[in-house]
Amino acid sequence: MPAAAPSSRPLEPAPSSLAREPGRHDVLIVGGGLVGASLAIALERIGVDVGLVEATPAGELPAVFDQRNLSFAEATINALTALGVMQKLRAPTGAIRRIHISRRGDFGRGVLDAARYGREEFGRVVVARDFGEALEARLAEATGLTRYRPVRFIGLAGEEEGHRLVRVADDNGERLLRMRLLVAADGTRSPVRDALGIAADEHDYAQTLFVARLRTSQAPDGTAYERLGDEGPTAVLPRGDRHYGLIHAVAREQADAVAAMDEAAFLERAQSVFGWRAGRFLSCGPRSAHPAIRVIAQRTSTPRAVLIGNAAQTIHPIGAQGFNLGLRDALTLAELIGDARALDTQADVGSASLLDAWLSRRHDDRERTVRFSDGLARLTANDAPLLRPLRSLGLFVLDRLPSAQAWLVGGAMGYRGDVPALCREPRA
Repeated sequence: MPAAAPSSRPLEPAPSSLAREPGRHDVLIVGGGLVGASLAIALERIGVDVGLVEATPAGELPAVFDQRNLSFAEATINALTALGVMQKLRAPTGAIRRIHISRRGDFGRGVLDAARYGREEFGRVVVARDFGEALEARLAEATGLTRYRPVRFIGLAGEEEGHRLVRVADDNGERLLRMRLLVAADGTRSPVRDALGIAADEHDYAQTLFVARLRTSQAPDGTAYERLGDEGPTAVLPRGDRHYGLIHAVAREQADAVAAMDEAAFLERAQSVFGWRAGRFLSCGPRSAHPAIRVIAQRTSTPRAVLIGNAAQTIHPIGAQGFNLGLRDALTLAELIGDARALDTQADVGSASLLDAWLSRRHDDRERTVRFSDGLARLTANDAPLLRPLRSLGLFVLDRLPSAQAWLVGGAMGYRGDVPALCREPRA
């Protein structure tokens, strides 16, 4: 955590917000993780009065900012650069210049090369903790933001004069916050989503994903590998510290046994599944384990409230689309609010018309990305013999048919559907 991070007393607004009516905001975001913090920066940047409810105290990062490896699409990098976040990264990032896709037991492969499309790279690999520190440094510069931390969301308390009322609490008790628009960015098991009465559909892929930093005999050369198999994907991603980021899926019933392996046994297992394209696996850092479960909210809005990020959709990490999709949801919302305020400084940021416009703009991207992630996860993990020649044919076509590659490249770079303007701006 950067030393410049401001401290805050429980439930009290930051000094820059004392001139505003305490506890009343245009937008209140519950959840200070990847997407929630990014939205707070985007809204504060255009002059919206924002409150951010965070479970962690000042001086700490949320648990999501760990050693996981995040694949930022080009569109995501464009947007985060425009918001002043990428410039705050202190650790090097890893360029993704090529994407190599194969499946264990099937013939064929697919290789996407950024140079073929006139690009230096498709995106970058960023360590989640490094990103969290960059977000915190950028949040510390925000003057129109009230941070409530450490604070818990307790529940809803009705509506009043065009505002939603929310109950929050810390160790000193409860209070009410009022906002024109409530944004749930509080994760897969979202308490706000539950309080709003929005149901979610779940699918357990019966996989556990082990994540670690990986050192191999060959330094990363900009190639991101996706090795598919019966138990799920094994991804090897080029980091900026001359290591790779490893994501290794195992069948759920094997997870405890894999977790108990020593380093040598774990590396041998991962190597046997992945192969030798990145050289010999030499060592890895501490491993963390995460169940692969899809959770899709049946709705992403209700009067004066929206869901974004994992609260709206938690998808399989195959294809690395989760954060990129959530950020596009957030930035589209910020763009619509900014457009409305440009026409009328008193525009209601939680109006039904604005939320309808947001739903309309985000529908195609969300639906297609969720279907793509789910379909790829199910198809590639299915060991039915009849599917093998079809998958091999698919990899053959992908490697040689420009139109098939172009469709995948557009999605991999974040340009799917109606993309927010910040995502399309060239990087500085």
